[in-house]
Amino acid sequence: MEILIFILVIVALIVVHEFGHFVAAKLSGMRVDEFGLGYPPRAATIATVGETRYTLNWIPFGGFVKIYGEDGLENEQQAGGGNQRAFANRPRVLQAIVLIAGVAMNLLFAYALITGALIAGTPRALAPDDVATASHVQLAVAGVLSNSPAALAGIIAGDTITSAVDSHGAWHPGTGDDTADPESFTQFVSRSEGGPLILSVVHNGVNSSLTAIPVRGIVPDDPSRYALGVEVATIGVIPLSVGEAFVEGAQLTWGATKLTAVGLWQFFSSVFTLTANFSQVAGPVGIAGVVGSASMEGVGSLLSIMAIISINLAIINLIPVPALDGGRLLFVIIEGFIRRPIRPRIAQTVNSIGFAFLVLLMLVVTAHDIFKILG
Repeated sequence: MEILIFILVIVALIVVHEFGHFVAAKLSGMRVDEFGLGYPPRAATIATVGETRYTLNWIPFGGFVKIYGEDGLENEQQAGGGNQRAFANRPRVLQAIVLIAGVAMNLLFAYALITGALIAGTPRALAPDDVATASHVQLAVAGVLSNSPAALAGIIAGDTITSAVDSHGAWHPGTGDDTADPESFTQFVSRSEGGPLILSVVHNGVNSSLTAIPVRGIVPDDPSRYALGVEVATIGVIPLSVGEAFVEGAQLTWGATKLTAVGLWQFFSSVFTLTANFSQVAGPVGIAGVVGSASMEGVGSLLSIMAIISINLAIINLIPVPALDGGRLLFVIIEGFIRRPIRPRIAQTVNSIGFAFLVLLMLVVTAHDIFKILG
């Protein structure tokens, strides 16, 4: 089921991207020969509307748009360079718009997904006044000190703590005076006076029982207090109104786009200097795991993860690497400066080299995903 959800998510994001190219090409007066769901070989022709064939293809991992004269060679060989509806013969500003349209559509789709997630409700940090109106209230781990009792017990950021037991009693949110707030949990840990705690922890949807022994000297402001060295926060689900979701969705989309752009810039820069940290990125295997976990947490979480992937897809496509939209856009800009087309065979050769680089990078990232699972 998780694999099916992952495939549907990837197909949706790629089809949205290609739909941006499709609409922009149509509006720019270019001839669109085919809009395909999946990749060839072709399974069936769904319909032919005007000059465009809509097809269903056998490899179900996305989609594509075939614009006449897009690679230059087709335009050169079949039309003698004279067909004004070919991609290569349209004004360069229109070529640029068509190339950017896929990226723009992914960003707009991410905004729609984030807005939908906020309306549906997605886990978020809660202020004390929000707890009473929230659902699925939990105590989440926001950070763990290195070499602390929490770290030695195996607790990591992103886990949720559902209960704790010591020799004197139990802390369980929702029973008695216990609540899923940091102060309630901190007081329980402090009262343990250094005795072992058995913690019920949820990590990636899996429940586990861990033992940790609080120690003194971890909290600088109160060195005599027993603590685990873990920073916790109350999270829960509060659906927003449509108006609030539209405003906050725009802010979150912009913030996520900026962070993604900075992160990808740093990663790809480190790739070329051979200092890349592959533990900070995920390939198809890693993304499939994240999507599967999000789908189990509810619609809001799944929409949020889809939005993040859509933003990543948009930014990656803008990178000026041949075979990506950004690389093709760079060619268009260069042609604008030199005032003549780049020779099609040169462009095709450079694109092939760029594609080989991307495939190699994807293989390395995927192998790292597999090693993390096996390790």
